[in-house]
Amino acid sequence: MAPLNDEQLHQIRDERREQIRRAGLKVFARRGILGTKMSMIASEAGISHGLVYHYFKSKDELFISLVEEAVVSAAEAVQSIYSIPGTPMEKLRLLTAEILDPGGTEYFLLIHQARTSDGVPEQAKELIATYSMRSFIDTLIPLFTEGQRTGEIVSGNPEDLIASYLSIISGLMVLHAKEGEYRIPETALLLRMLTPP
Repeated sequence: MAPLNDEQLHQIRDERREQIRRAGLKVFARRGILGTKMSMIASEAGISHGLVYHYFKSKDELFISLVEEAVVSAAEAVQSIYSIPGTPMEKLRLLTAEILDPGGTEYFLLIHQARTSDGVPEQAKELIATYSMRSFIDTLIPLFTEGQRTGEIVSGNPEDLIASYLSIISGLMVLHAKEGEYRIPETALLLRMLTPP
């Protein structure tokens, strides 16, 4: 059997690192940082405990890297609605469907854990503060204001409407993820609270 070349070794390292990240995301999302041990992540990844430390120096390092990926992706998703053609309500419908997509549940729970759990590393707290609810509200104000101007979104303080919208979406995601059987309502039903009568 021929020895592996540098490119093959690099690919194997990248795949292993990603395998550990996926396992870490699953475990951290369920158990939080205090309830997680590196051995649990290794077990979830199907690798030896010691091998995890070849890729991440500590549990905190892995947690921080996952939180960073999650918050940056969430911010980009919210910002991206401005590059999509359509009316404000059409954009809001797409954003809501993307937020509630079950594929992002673990990332959502990771962010929730980072916001609410004890023992969260300072760097992760700083990332969460940078991408706070306030930053999402500020990003969405122009969309809601335009929707109110065109009559698609109910009148009222846009900041209050956005905060209510985000709080409901967050609550639904937590219930769905924690309860398992809780069914997320259709996007159209959720958006009725923002639609004029």
